[in-house]
Amino acid sequence: MATRRVSGTATIATTPEKIFELLVDPAQHALIDGSGSVRAARPGGPHRLELGSKFGMDMKMGAAYKIENTVVEFEENRLIAWRHFNGHRWRWELAPAGAGRTEVVETFDWSTARLPLLIGLSGFPKRNKAGIDKTLARLGELFPG
Repeated sequence: MATRRVSGTATIATTPEKIFELLVDPAQHALIDGSGSVRAARPGGPHRLELGSKFGMDMKMGAAYKIENTVVEFEENRLIAWRHFNGHRWRWELAPAGAGRTEVVETFDWSTARLPLLIGLSGFPKRNKAGIDKTLARLGELFPG
């Protein structure tokens, strides 16, 4: 069976704590999104995510839509992942890289999806990999070092 994950890695010139603060604040997700699909956090959601948090986002991929996410993995300043309605996940892993730098790994994981074969056939993994690369570049621009 093929791996049902695509990832990107970058070393960013800031601490894991500063990057994590962006990731746990849904209002900041549009700032770093390289896919162009994340528009804004939905009103009424948490200001800071934690394990089990549910948060909605306004999205646009062709047409505008709304999506609800649930935080399913969480380790302060090191790991956060949220799951969409279909079960696929977006995961962020942060590791100190010395001299105030952080290795960031962003992963789109559809191995946990209800219909992983359809996601694999849809072209989303390839588009999401391109979005991940752009997101990591945007993150680097926020912290140019």
